[in-house]
Amino acid sequence: MNLREEAERRVDAKIKFQENLYKYLIVNTIIAIICLVFLQSFWLLAFVMFFWGIEIADDYFKAYPLSDYREKMINRELSKMGD
Repeated sequence: MNLREEAERRVDAKIKFQENLYKYLIVNTIIAIICLVFLQSFWLLAFVMFFWGIEIADDYFKAYPLSDYREKMINRELSKMGD
């Protein structure tokens, strides 16, 4: 896989995560209002937030892998040691 294809794959994963997160926030806000006004119970909201939240977490770790975070931390430490 060349660098351009890898970059496109990473960008697509980040866009998918961001879109899914925005939808999650909007839909759960609407469900919270419905639960507050009509149901006086938040069991539906908790159910949706939990299971959809698992998918959001999965998308996050696909978009921002821990190996990238580790590399950033290593580079930060190396730059501190060089100062």
